[in-house]
Amino acid sequence: MVGDPRAAHASGHGPAGPRPAAVNTEVTTVSDDDVVMHRPAAGDEPAAVFSYSGLEPDTEYDFGGISARTLPRPAGELLARVATVNDVHFGETAAGIVAGTDVGPVLSSEPGEDPYPLLMNRAAVADISEWAPDLVVAKGDLTDAGRSGDFKAFTDCYSVFGSRLVVLPGNHDVAGGPLDLAAEPFGGRVPSAVDLPGVTVAVLDTTIPRAATGRISPEQLEWLDELGARADRPVLVMGHHQPWGPGSRVRSDEYFGIRPADSESLVDVFSRRRRLAGYFAGHTHRNRVRRFDATGTRPFVEVASVKEFPGVWAEYRVYEGGILQVVRRIGGTAALRWSERTRALYSGTYTDYAFGTLADRCFRVV
Repeated sequence: MVGDPRAAHASGHGPAGPRPAAVNTEVTTVSDDDVVMHRPAAGDEPAAVFSYSGLEPDTEYDFGGISARTLPRPAGELLARVATVNDVHFGETAAGIVAGTDVGPVLSSEPGEDPYPLLMNRAAVADISEWAPDLVVAKGDLTDAGRSGDFKAFTDCYSVFGSRLVVLPGNHDVAGGPLDLAAEPFGGRVPSAVDLPGVTVAVLDTTIPRAATGRISPEQLEWLDELGARADRPVLVMGHHQPWGPGSRVRSDEYFGIRPADSESLVDVFSRRRRLAGYFAGHTHRNRVRRFDATGTRPFVEVASVKEFPGVWAEYRVYEGGILQVVRRIGGTAALRWSERTRALYSGTYTDYAFGTLADRCFRVV
């Protein structure tokens, strides 16, 4: 079935019309009822956004030579909405630094502009607020180096969500040593679980003080195992670091994620507890989904960062019959301008690395 996008609402930032030129236009987001495309800036042409809402689920649409299919909608009513952000990095002043190398470019906000972490996070908060989620989870790297003033800046920005906000630490947050997880902004809620209609959201602390790599303590694994055993609904498990892939050829405790032994233990818990529906991380600043033999179709997910390209947040639509992940680029002209600038990071390789495929961004979780 081919839908007619002219029957849906179309909008754009910049010189955007209802039918974008197919050349260089990226299908960024698909959900069960909308499609969003971006055209990168080129020459004197600014980046443009094309958004189509009011679409039918599981339907193929043609947008002037660009095809996109909406996600199938799980059965039943929409029960809950969960939003996530990660790698927001308050206090960072330069993007693209790789210690010990001369890889470039290194980019900073222009004089007179708001610091880019503040710019991107304010825009993310505006987008998420418009969606009106039941819960917002910040999955670590709230700050660049764990400074108290940067934690306060994070709290000031995200305080609009009040008790709906759940926060967990990332490796940058513990760069100066252990954190008091009973203090703000964590409030003693790590590890913890929040029950919503149709879903439980569980959060873990995967950090090691003063280290970039991660771990999950035996106590947290036991807690998660017990939670999975008693759960009466799907559980979305969230941490900052991504797991090492069981069976990978290279095994090292310096793996840039959860250490192999702890990753294997995490996967073992998932294999025993079918209610654990997926694991959702940040840390790598890219969109990626992996699935492991021991856990079948359940996804182990990484979501790209707020602070730079592609500049995203993720929504989870919880229906009676299933859950969708939908990753969205942050809106607003200034935020889009900054995220487009940072496509050039790491000698121009960052776009392919960070963006991932559409199937890495938007899919059915369970």
